[in-house]
This record gives sequence, C-alpha cells and structure tokens, in this order.
Amino acid sequence: MATISINLKEGDIERPGEVIAGIDLGTTNSLVAYMKDGAPVCVKDEAGKSALLPSVLHFASGDTIIVGEHAREQLIKSPADTIYSVKRLMGKSYQDVRGFEDFFGYKVIDDDTESLVKIRVKDRFYTPVELSAMILKELKERVENRLNQPVTKAVITVPAYFNDNQRQATRDAGKLAGLDVLRIVNEPTAAALAYGIGRPGEQDSHEQETIAVYDLGGGTFDISILQIENGIFEVLSTNGDTFLGGDDFDQAIVNYWLEELSIDKKLLTEEKDFGQEIRLAAESAKKALSSHESYKSAIKGSAVSITRSTFEDLIAPLVQRTLDCCRNALRDAGIGTEKIDKVVMVGGSTRVPVVRSAVAGFFGKPVFDDLDPDEVVALGAAIQADILAGNQQDLLLLDITPLSLGIETIGGLMDVIIPRNSKIPTKAGRQYTTSVDGQKNLKISVFQGERDLVEHNRKLGEFILRGIPPMPAGLPKIDIQFILNADGILTVRARELRSDLAQEIEIRPTYGISEEQMATMLLDSIKNAQSDMTVRGLLEARNEASNLLNSGEKFLKQNDGILSEAEKATTNALLKALHEAAKGDDKDVIHRAIDELNDFTSPLAHRAMDVTIRDAMKGKKV
Repeated sequence: MATISINLKEGDIERPGEVIAGIDLGTTNSLVAYMKDGAPVCVKDEAGKSALLPSVLHFASGDTIIVGEHAREQLIKSPADTIYSVKRLMGKSYQDVRGFEDFFGYKVIDDDTESLVKIRVKDRFYTPVELSAMILKELKERVENRLNQPVTKAVITVPAYFNDNQRQATRDAGKLAGLDVLRIVNEPTAAALAYGIGRPGEQDSHEQETIAVYDLGGGTFDISILQIENGIFEVLSTNGDTFLGGDDFDQAIVNYWLEELSIDKKLLTEEKDFGQEIRLAAESAKKALSSHESYKSAIKGSAVSITRSTFEDLIAPLVQRTLDCCRNALRDAGIGTEKIDKVVMVGGSTRVPVVRSAVAGFFGKPVFDDLDPDEVVALGAAIQADILAGNQQDLLLLDITPLSLGIETIGGLMDVIIPRNSKIPTKAGRQYTTSVDGQKNLKISVFQGERDLVEHNRKLGEFILRGIPPMPAGLPKIDIQFILNADGILTVRARELRSDLAQEIEIRPTYGISEEQMATMLLDSIKNAQSDMTVRGLLEARNEASNLLNSGEKFLKQNDGILSEAEKATTNALLKALHEAAKGDDKDVIHRAIDELNDFTSPLAHRAMDVTIRDAMKGKKV
C-alpha cells in the first residue's frame, strides 16, 4: 500500500521526502531524532548540551505550561502543580495505580471506576494523553527549530509490553500534538535498528541472529526476544512490567531513608514538598552510586547516606523481577540462553552496575551497551522513520491498514480496535457489555477513520447481535473480534461469552475510498484533534456522571438505616450538584463535582461495607 504524504500547512497531499521524526516518549526523559546525511542524530536543547528533555510539566500562573528542565526545577517548590512520570499512567485506570499514590506529588483522582485515570492540577483535570501531548509538542518544536521547517509526521516508540489501551493512548497523544503518527514501534525493535542489527552487510557471518533486548527505563521494563534474518524482524516473545523501573529504585532508597530517620511514610502525602525533596535526593544517590561507593546528602537538616552495597541489596528483588521476566520470555520463545547471540541494553536504568552484571550473568555473555542507553531508542525510531520515508530498501515493510477500524460506543464515540498502520493480516478484539438491564439485542456499528466521533468517520456496516439472555446491565460479556486478512477484507465477529451466542459480518474496509480521500480523513483528524479531544472529554465526563448518579441513588436506598440524616442530606446535595454540572458543557466542572462526591461518599461506602460484612458473619465462627 502506498504511503500518503500530507502537508499540514497547505492542507494538501505532497510528494515524499519530508522529515519524519523519531520520538522516544519516556517516563523520565524524552528525545527526538532525525536522519542527517544517512545517520540518525538526536536533537539537543538550545544550549546544545543535552538531547534529553525531562518528561516533566509545570503549570505556572495563568495558562503558562513549562515543559522540560525548567519544569523539573519546580518539583520541590510546587509539587502539586508539577507533573512527572506520566508515562506510567498511560492507558491506566485508578484501579491500576492504586497503592502508588504516595509516589506522585500531584493529585491522581480516585473515581473508583475502570475509566482512564485523571490528574487534577489547580481546578482543571487532565488525562495522561493530554499531558503526554504537551511533551510531544515540545519535542516537535525542538526538531522544527533545528531544521527550520515544519515536522508533521513521526514514529513514536513504546515498550513492547504496552497493551492496546496504552498504545492507543500514545497514538492519541501524538495526534493531539499535531503529529501524524505513522507507526507505533516497539522500543526493542528500535534499539536493534540503532545498533545496526538486522541490516544486511552489518551482521556477523551467520545470516540469522537471535537477540535479547533488555529495556529498563524510568518507569517500565520489557524484555524481547527477536529473530532477525535478511532484514526481517520477527518478535519471538516479549515479557515485562509496565510499572517497574528506575523510579522504583528511587523509591527503595526513599523507604530506606524514611526508616533510618524514623519518619512515617504518611509524611510523603501530607508534605508534598518533602516528598519531592527526598525523591530527587534518592534519584541523585542512584546516579552517583553508579560510579561511587557511597552517597551523602541532607534533607530538611537531617543527614542521609547510603552505600553502593546497601543500594544493591535494596534493589535486588526488583532486579530479580526483571530476570524472572527474561526467563519467561525465553520459555515462551522455546529457547535457552545459549541460543541468544547478542544481549542489547536499553534505558537509563541499565547504567546501574549491578543491573548490567546480573543480566550478563543470566545470559552467560557480555552485554551490548556501546550506545548511549538513553538515546538508542530515539535513534532507532529515526531509522524506522527513514524506512517509512522510502529512503532505505534493505528492511522489509509489510502491508498495513491505511485507516483505523472500530465500533461505535455510548455517546457516539469511536472505539478503535485496529489502529491505522497496523500490519496485516492481523486480529484484535475487546470485550463490551450492555448498558440497560435486561437488554436482549446489541447493535454493532463498524466505522473507519481517525476522528473521535463516529459522525466524522465512514460507516462500513452494522449488524445486531440478537437473543442475549436478559441480565442486569454490565453482566453480559460480549467479545468483539476484528479479523483483517492479507487482502484487506475485514470480518467482525461478536459473541456473548455466557450464552455462546455468536454472529459475524464480512466488510471490505477500503472499498470506495481513494488515497486522496484517506489523506483528507487523516488531515481532518489532525486539524480537529483539539476539538475532538474536548468533545470526547465532555461526553466521557457526562457518561461517568450518569453512572455515578445511578450508583449514588442506589447506595442511599440500600443503606438508609446506616447513614445519618446529615450524611444523607450532604450526599443528596452533592448528587444534585453533579446532576446540574452534567447538564453543562464544562468537563472540569463535572469532574470537580464527581471528585467532591467521591471524597465524601468513599468513607461512607467503606463503613457500609463493614456493617454488611459484620451482619453477614454474625453468629458464624471463622
């Protein structure tokens, strides 16, 4: 399939040859790279000192948002208004990050739902997608300033272990930043490209190589086993943890110091500035211990210190977790360590000596760490971008689907199941449920396009799954699978898992759409990214409010005898305030009302649960 080039400034299709950026959107730092004279280079800051852009945002007075090193300087002074490690929240719900609240200096909203997590800054609410878009926009401006020309296309890397939600969130962030994201690339593949592995003429004497890419960043870890032959990359297996990285090394030091100083961990939450001061000191200690045997500092007048041996003992369980993932990846690939030809180290956290020695010991061979572990992924992304631009012919690119495919969900939203530029053939699916008690039929409408609302996308077809056994809303499990074959023919299958009721339809997704029409649809999606995000945010807030209003009313009825009159009156007042807020067009007002209701009712819900359990256990022996 042809590659479509779009000139965002002029709003038309153009010939290939423009710069496509390679971006490593990291937990701690982010980078952007491009091809210069046939080689990838990372773009440095204005001072020409560092290519690293700290993945930190500071919300100053007014509408000023600072990204990078200057934002990082505000972590201690203004922790509640300074956001970091947002990659750890990509595609996550509050339930996914519960228990890690102390790590963040800012407010992560507990809405007790499975919806995507939200972050409160002053009186506004942001999603990780919006925050990541601000970082990407800064990287976009950095490369544009270097080249003195617009850059509107990018390849963005993600951990190999990122799930579909996290990948789609990354793609949405790119779109919101004004970038046409041509490909989401796994970080291990990008690293292999940066090392020249897999490119004809640069391999060892044997044509086939099996490599392990050990990628330990600030917030995520993954291990991938790749088999490469004549420029064709095949991922044999991948394993990892999207909530394990250098941040956890820092936290181990923090916990050690808190114990040494006899300080309660609650102080991290109560005094956010202290929490950031000790976290940043721990980060400095981690870096210093890579080249020194000990580290000393002072925090709020109290002396703290740590030796390298103590640090290595503290993080030993974390390092072991990464090795367990390596063992699982090898098992899934069906090979042993003796079959691995190279072990490539990626990510800033691999600078820790004990990590390198542990990995070398596990695989029984020296590790590859010649390139800067912070830059290697961005360099590989730039090479992948160069391949997509048609400037390299020695690596195989498989056919891809030109536009995203998905279904309509509540509120007229487009839920993407197969993102555009996915390799074909491919298969992807998700589970859904009903929204009404006793619902027997479910209409499934299939759309193609890049906009957040289905009304702006192209409808490909629809069918009705009939005869669902009557059940309470949310109980049916309806599995929807999209199967896209090598000819671009889409089959959609829907099956209710409890009753095994099934139906399918065949659709030709690209029928009747020219390349020019595809380009126009992509262009519209980027031009309208901000407005689409605003509409989506409002609809999602209203849906969340509606669910909360229903559950709130049920809670009052079921616990009438447990709650005091004052508690019932306050809850009713907050429910009424939420009901009024949901009628408006300001999602932040709705989220504030949701937040206030949750803050007040959460303790009541826990108390009611305790009473219910106590009553249920009355007269029984355990």
